[in-house]
Amino acid sequence: MVRVFVGDDRVRAAKAVESELGGNYEVFEGESLTLADLPSIFQGVSLFGGDSGGFGDKRRILLKDLNENGAVWEKIVDYLETEHEVIIWETKIDKRSAGYKRLKEMGVEIREFNLAQKPEMRQVFGIFDAALRGDGETAVRMVEKIELEQDPYMFLGLMVTQALKKFEAKQGSKERRVVKMLGELDMRMKGEANVYLEPWTLVKMFLLEVGKK
Repeated sequence: MVRVFVGDDRVRAAKAVESELGGNYEVFEGESLTLADLPSIFQGVSLFGGDSGGFGDKRRILLKDLNENGAVWEKIVDYLETEHEVIIWETKIDKRSAGYKRLKEMGVEIREFNLAQKPEMRQVFGIFDAALRGDGETAVRMVEKIELEQDPYMFLGLMVTQALKKFEAKQGSKERRVVKMLGELDMRMKGEANVYLEPWTLVKMFLLEVGKK
């Protein structure tokens, strides 16, 4: 089985590799491989055997930065039927390359691990404004489109900025209530509740509640 992990969040990717392959796996650097190495990697057996010591056991293999080696990268699709557990780990990948397109066409699992991006103020304002109008469901759907790429704590910070501006402008009971709810959300996201609920889940719960009378 061959899978591809790609992205610049190396910490998350490394944890995923360890989760999938365990703590005992073979590592090959892509830049040092040749076409002649591929049969022994994908079809051969480990000199050290598997967990039970047998030479026919399934191997666990990590290939790093393989797409930088163009000749080898283009040939990976010829070895997708391997009986071994193989993860190809790339920091970045050219989605226009023939190798990538063929992997997608063949149904290879490609998981992305990208560092969170700072949300745009205009984007946050649109979501926050929808929630304040009482359309929390729309706000949640908008969040679901960005949550995999953006940081929930930065998102919260920008909502707080918007709420404080609204409070300074009007200082009504509604504005005061929203600021208080955001303070409670901040404590929940940074406190013990975060152990049981994902930060984005807490944000969505807030968006569903903040616009209610």
